[in-house]
Amino acid sequence: MNTPLRALRLGVNVDHVATLRQARGTRYPDPVEAALVAVAAGADSITVHLREDRRHIQDHDVLRLIPRCPAPVNLEMAVTEAMVAFALRTRPRYVCLVPEKREEKTTEGGLDVAGHFAAVRSACQQLGDAGIEVALFIDPEARQLEAAARSGAPHLEIHTGRYCEAGDDAAVAGELAQIRAFAEVAAERFEIHAGHGLTVDNVGPIAAIPEIVELNIGHAIVARSVFLGLPAAVAEMRRKMLEVRHSR
Repeated sequence: MNTPLRALRLGVNVDHVATLRQARGTRYPDPVEAALVAVAAGADSITVHLREDRRHIQDHDVLRLIPRCPAPVNLEMAVTEAMVAFALRTRPRYVCLVPEKREEKTTEGGLDVAGHFAAVRSACQQLGDAGIEVALFIDPEARQLEAAARSGAPHLEIHTGRYCEAGDDAAVAGELAQIRAFAEVAAERFEIHAGHGLTVDNVGPIAAIPEIVELNIGHAIVARSVFLGLPAAVAEMRRKMLEVRHSR
């Protein structure tokens, strides 16, 4: 039996607008302005990752963004007491719990929910009690799904990095098959999102997975905006996602 086709949302991550700003220590380009432009161009939500080292998004960006953004704000953050306290104070609509290492260029894998279960469950409970919907950013692995099912989080975001970085057709097909199988099982308990490394060239097969209802994409859209402008880059990604979805 085919899974009923659900609407597919696009969350736009504006972290790397802030990366450009931080490179010169200026007040521009403003990620909050970028978020408003992205929403006007069709983004369904805005994601920002407030990293512990504050390498791009700053506290004041989140404080300005949440009340101004007409679309839901998704705050990516590490599972720490300080980050949970910040989220409870600022009250974004969504929080996505992610792993974080100071030396990494970007998030290198999914959150080890099983290995840090007590901390993850505590964060989910505190955030959920405050009315904040929580997603766990995990690799498509049975061990992590089992732990996530006990965490109290209502959403999962599948880490698509291994699919995006696979070196040949066979490896790509293997990673995609794993994501498809995982999404089918996980959707019985969670709302399923996906993201990391997705571009207009590789987003199609992920967008075609019917259980996935949201894609969160940042670097590729910001990179394309250098050549196309941000509204056109957002529109291009939406078009690629939805033309595959509706041709299913």
